[in-house]
Amino acid sequence: MRDAIIVQDLGKRFNRYHAEKPATFMEAALSGLRRMKPVEHFWALRHISFTVAPGEILGIIGHNGAGKSTLLQLIGKVGRPDEGHVRVNGGIGALLDLGAGFHGDLTGRENVFVNAIVAGLTRREVAQRLEAIVEFAELANSIDNPVRTYSTGMTMRLAFSVVVHTIPKVLLVDEFLSVGDVRFQAKCRERITQLKNDGCAIVLISHDAEQVEQLCEQAMWLRKGQIAACGEPEVVAGQYIAEMRSETQQRTPLRPPQLSKTGVELRVNENRFGSLEAEITDVRLLPAAEIRSGDALEIEIEYLSSQRIDAPNFGISISRKDGEVCFDTSISAKELSLSSIQGHGKITLHLDRLDLSGDQYFINLGIYEKNWDYAYDYHWHVYPLLINSTIQKSGLLCPPYRWEISQAQVSMLKRL
Repeated sequence: MRDAIIVQDLGKRFNRYHAEKPATFMEAALSGLRRMKPVEHFWALRHISFTVAPGEILGIIGHNGAGKSTLLQLIGKVGRPDEGHVRVNGGIGALLDLGAGFHGDLTGRENVFVNAIVAGLTRREVAQRLEAIVEFAELANSIDNPVRTYSTGMTMRLAFSVVVHTIPKVLLVDEFLSVGDVRFQAKCRERITQLKNDGCAIVLISHDAEQVEQLCEQAMWLRKGQIAACGEPEVVAGQYIAEMRSETQQRTPLRPPQLSKTGVELRVNENRFGSLEAEITDVRLLPAAEIRSGDALEIEIEYLSSQRIDAPNFGISISRKDGEVCFDTSISAKELSLSSIQGHGKITLHLDRLDLSGDQYFINLGIYEKNWDYAYDYHWHVYPLLINSTIQKSGLLCPPYRWEISQAQVSMLKRL
């Protein structure tokens, strides 16, 4: 069986221009065309080679700026390489910028037809799959409304549903688990696994090394545009995590234990890590640290930075007592960013509903260097969250559900 994706000695070079490059023709003419030429060149990717077979998932991990998204764009033919080449055998489905191809004035239904036809389906095929697409996206009541009236989450759900229902031979995924709430993310994971089992070759970008270990047959770690490691997911993810932890621990200053505002003792290199150039000063779980499964939850982080820190990342995860991560997100996963922080500030994560099974969990959170190289402050298993559920079940998720039994089956059960 031939490989679905073949990448050989791939390289992509970009130009870096002067910070005061003219923005208009008039400015360029007045400046005598000065500062129009690039100041320097840099390689976003260099010497990248790998293959992905049908029915296989390659997970790519690495810090921001490592070249992950650029690599996905080159595989998806969005841009041309400056060195090497890429060969893809089969139709491509790309989850690079969810909803980017939607037109706000068209309805959800109209956008489904436009985007699915562009992806290679016939109008008849789209019509046949429309009900499944809408059902998966959970937009039956909104599918005939203009997309400009949709929330970001609704748009992303519909875009994801369209792509996965085109049944591509090759799927390129950039952080698919940032789509929707925890319950919908689990559905996305199941759909990705189903496509893989049906023979789809998948390249997945993720900041979550544990996710790569769970989903992928092989993994690749990109560092500054080059391959730092490639092979078994457990080995590659372990190397990546070890490097990040090592850098963070080296920067963690010695400090006696401190009490958080809730009375929990923070101990460096035990439940607290980071250089402490920026510090998490308080964390609040609203409406409370005990909720019912399916309830909304807000996580407020108050922080203090004694100096200016450019483009920090804020990340939050929810884990069980045994350390298994149930949910993980960051502001960069939602394509948000802070230009800088200094002094006191607050940032809040709003979860519309949390469909986790009844159990004890922990909220873990941190402030990270802009490229995820290390943490300024990271608190692990400090803030407990108790979720109650009237449904006794094993497993991680507890989504709303119902059984339906036909009348014939009910009659048969009564006779028995």
